[in-house]
Amino acid sequence: MPAFIDEFFGKDWMDSVFSDRPGISVPAVNVRETNEDFLIDVAAPGLKKGDFNINLDNNVLSISSEKEFKDEKKEEGQFMRREFSYSSFSRSFSLPEAVDADKIKASHKDGVLTITIPKRDEIKRKPPKQIDIS
Repeated sequence: MPAFIDEFFGKDWMDSVFSDRPGISVPAVNVRETNEDFLIDVAAPGLKKGDFNINLDNNVLSISSEKEFKDEKKEEGQFMRREFSYSSFSRSFSLPEAVDADKIKASHKDGVLTITIPKRDEIKRKPPKQIDIS
């Protein structure tokens, strides 16, 4: 049934239901796998590295942020207008047993948060080896 809904409404249908709610947005995420590690890229323009919280609990990686945006304008006389806006998100990922959780790293550059999750050495794919015939 979910596949039918995705085909009929498109994958953005559910996102649009939640994106209409103020203060709730979910950044786009890319998950890549290399021979050495897994990489999670989170597109979060306008956020700085200090705006993120990254936690690992029971092999579940959680990425979250809450930020307050202020716009304050003063006008002539006694009028003052103050507008507040909050933006927050939370994403969670179940990590496979093959990761080395103690070596997870995160970096932030040009509005993209990148989390590097190394694989355990015994899981990494070894390069092809030539076997000599005796």
